[in-house]
Amino acid sequence: MEERKSKIQICNLSKHFGDLVVLDQLNFDIYDGEFLCVVGPTGCGKTTFCNVLTNLLPPTSGEVSVDGRPINCKTHNISFVFQAPSCLPWRNVWENVKIGLEIKGVPGKEIKERVMDVLEAVGLTPFMNFYPNQISAGMKQRVAIARAFVTEPDMLLMDEPFGQLDTSTRFHIESSLVKLWERKRQTIIFVTHNLEEAVYMSERILVLTPKPTTIKAEVSVDHLAHPRDITDPEFVRLRCQITDLVRWW
Repeated sequence: MEERKSKIQICNLSKHFGDLVVLDQLNFDIYDGEFLCVVGPTGCGKTTFCNVLTNLLPPTSGEVSVDGRPINCKTHNISFVFQAPSCLPWRNVWENVKIGLEIKGVPGKEIKERVMDVLEAVGLTPFMNFYPNQISAGMKQRVAIARAFVTEPDMLLMDEPFGQLDTSTRFHIESSLVKLWERKRQTIIFVTHNLEEAVYMSERILVLTPKPTTIKAEVSVDHLAHPRDITDPEFVRLRCQITDLVRWW
């Protein structure tokens, strides 16, 4: 098997808020085109992890690099999908998805081709002229996913993006996201408190400890083919393994 190329390098990454140590000397790599999930107990600092990783919050020490260079939003293409709805209400679905390409000055013809491609991939083509107040919460998150993918980012970070959705909607969007990732092969870091979701989607899972947060374990999931069967004995075994690792009581 060919060795995978490291895309993102995290070296001795720490974040303190006064005397409170939230992230404590994190070290790991993320491979090019990898779907990585990050889980951990409530309050361990998963959102802080996201913000420091993308440089929205400066680290106290350590470094995040993309292709061997310190992360810089001026030179690297970083996308972020939040848990809260993030559609601009005055723009329709098409206009929301294309905004990143507009900002980057991509030519109009290429914008049209890329937006049409990603809208079709997430099943939103029939709704391209709808405004956010005319579509469901699940569709709004699909808009956010399409907007993130269309820019072809170096790193796509997703912070519990499906946490507010019902189980049925969540399952359908998870499946759509996996299909889109298999097609585009963007590098994804997906943070979630839903352990079944992590096993269902990812290639590898990082398990974080309670604060001060370090990496407790790395669990490979890539031997399970997509689409995954949640009743498969190996799926159940992995879900139980992750659950036991996350428990802190």
